[in-house]
Amino acid sequence: MSQGPLMPKATAVWLVENTSLAFEQIADFCKLHPLEVKGIADGEVAAGIKGLDPITTGQLTRDEIEKAQKSPNYRLKVAVSKVKLPEVKRTTKGPRYTPLSRRQDRPNAILWLIRNHPELKDAQIIRLVGTTKATIQQIRERTHWNSAALQPMDPVTLGLCSQIDLDFEVQRAAKDRPAVLPTDGGAKLLPTEVSTAPAAEEREEEREEEDLNADAVFAKLKGMSRIDEDDDED
Repeated sequence: MSQGPLMPKATAVWLVENTSLAFEQIADFCKLHPLEVKGIADGEVAAGIKGLDPITTGQLTRDEIEKAQKSPNYRLKVAVSKVKLPEVKRTTKGPRYTPLSRRQDRPNAILWLIRNHPELKDAQIIRLVGTTKATIQQIRERTHWNSAALQPMDPVTLGLCSQIDLDFEVQRAAKDRPAVLPTDGGAKLLPTEVSTAPAAEEREEEREEEDLNADAVFAKLKGMSRIDEDDDED
C-alpha cells in the first residue's frame, strides 16, 4: 500500500479545484473514500479547508497529473522526495518524560505505587512515572516536603503511564520476587492412626484390669468354698 500525502483533505481540495481528475483517482491518491471526494466537490465536506498544492510540496509532478488526466484508470503515485531525513532512533534509556501539567501529580502516583505494589523496584517506578530515586526515597520515608498533603492516586488515571506498562512492570517484579515458603497455618487434625492409638491402648488396659478383677473374684470364691467344706467335716 502506497503512502498518501501529508495533508490528504487539503490536497484533495486542491486537486478537485485545479484538475480534471476523476473522484476515484483523487480518492486513491489521498486515501479517502470516493463519496468523500464527491462531498468535497459539492462543498459538503472539508468546508473552510484551504487547498494544498501537492506540486509545491513536492508530492506530485505536473507530468504525473497530466498523465492521470488523460487516462481515467491511471493511479497517481507520490513523488519520491529528494531530501532524505535521518531516521530518529527511539531510545528507552532515562526516565519517562512527563508533561508540565502532570508533574505535580507524580508524588501522588509514587505513593500509590509504593502502597499498592511494594514489590516494584525504584528503577521500575522511575520508568513508569519519570521521577528520581531521591524523590521515591523521600516519599517512602515520609520526608518529602509535601508528605502531609499527598494522596495515593493511580498513575494510569493520572495519565503518567499506560495500563500495559504498569502491568508489564508488575509482572516483571513478580517474577523477580523469591518464592514464598508455606507458613504454619495453625493446629491441624492428626491422622486417624495417631488420634485413635491412645484410645485403643486405654481399652486394652481396661480389658486387662477386668480380667484381673474376675480372676481375683473367682479365687476368693474358691477360698470361701474350701473354708465351708472344712467346717462341715468338723
